[in-house]
Formats: sequence, C-alpha cells, structure tokens
Amino acid sequence: MFENFDLQAVIYALAVGAIPVLFAITLHEVAHGWMASRLGDKTAEMLGRLSLNPIRHIDPVGTVAIPAILLLLGSPFLFGWAKPVPVNFRNLRHYRRDMVLVAAAGPGANLLMACGWTLLLGIFAVLGHDSSVGQGFMSMAQVGVTINLLLMVFNLLPIPPLDGGRVLAGLLPPGPANALSR
Repeated sequence: MFENFDLQAVIYALAVGAIPVLFAITLHEVAHGWMASRLGDKTAEMLGRLSLNPIRHIDPVGTVAIPAILLLLGSPFLFGWAKPVPVNFRNLRHYRRDMVLVAAAGPGANLLMACGWTLLLGIFAVLGHDSSVGQGFMSMAQVGVTINLLLMVFNLLPIPPLDGGRVLAGLLPPGPANALSR
C-alpha cells in the first residue's frame, strides 16, 4: 500500500499547497458571509464567521481527514470542503436577487484570488526564480491559481447545494426554483 509513498514529496506538496488552499477556502467562505451581512443577514457576523482565521472555517472531516487520507493513499487529486458560513436567506432584503449575490460572492472571491496569484506568478517570473525558495514560491503561486480556478468552476456547477445551484435558483421563476432546491 505504501511502497510508492514519498514522504519528501508529501511534505513539499503540503508546504507549497497549504497556504493557497487555506486562503482559497477561507476567503471563499468569508465572501459569502460578508455579502450576506451587507445585504441584511448578520448571522455569520454574529457567529464570528467573518474571520480571516482559517481555523474558524475548517471542517474536521472535509478539510483535514478526507484530504489527508487521499494524500496518504497517493491519490492523483485531493478533495475536501470547508465549514459553510451560515446564511439565513430570509433575512436578506431582496430574497431572490440577494441569494444570487451571496452565492456568487464565494466563486467571485476565488476569481479575484486566482488573478492575485497570477500577478504574483508574473512578478516571480520577472524577478527570477533560480533559487529553491524562488521555485517554491512559483509553485505556490501556480497552486494558488489552479486551486482557485478549480474551486470557482466547481462551485458554479448549477447543482444544489453548490453556489451555482443557488445562483440558478435565484434566477429561475419561483416554480422551477423550488423544484431545483428540493
């Protein structure tokens, strides 16, 4: 089972990937809560979930256990999730419109982060990355772009309970929206 296990590669992958992944999931969730707060629902704010502290958004199973098991098993991909920020959509001022905006805020944050990591990639390319530290930062920026684009696209799939499902439900007439949400 562990004959092809490369501890050094695992440590490098964790060192390069941990920061972009933690930023991606934390800012994605905070964006939902921030937008909901601006549109009338203070639930996440009252529960302290607008925090940039990633520990507030870690789901023990989805953020730690599942990715760790996949990593140890040598999986070619990792899968996981964060603890969703609570939103009470009934508190929003304009329920349907605001549901779309709250749902789109997470993937929107991932798009902005992908742009930020792309900018860092460009800076590292101009400054050079000859050292192992420079190569590590280049790898980290590449992971940042990739993970944020993957999270954005995945979360925009029009399948409840993903963000895209909520966006679609907010854009559909009430009958089809209710059917989709069931």
